[in-house]
Amino acid sequence: MMNNLLKNVCLITFALIAPITLPAGGIQKSLNQDKLPHNTNEIILISSTSLYSCPEINAKELIVLDIGTTLSVLRNWRVSKSETWVRVELASNKFLDNPNKILKGWIKI
Repeated sequence: MMNNLLKNVCLITFALIAPITLPAGGIQKSLNQDKLPHNTNEIILISSTSLYSCPEINAKELIVLDIGTTLSVLRNWRVSKSETWVRVELASNKFLDNPNKILKGWIKI
């Protein structure tokens, strides 16, 4: 009985603490050490780049963005010293555009 209680307490503690470091909205310690200026709200692409579903190179590629595309920066995610990802949102007219159009995703900086 006591052994099961201890296992359950450990499992619940892990389930509540572990997701903090995930990119979906958890804590990120290196947020101030990114390559973007601190006041950047928008970026304009100078080369074609892929929009990914999550901050991984092996993630599903959603669309390819053209040169000159304007993106709103939602947040930064630093994977390592040499790999930084940015969660972005494409500009759109939410009333006229297709509701199934992909508007958010991740790009590698």
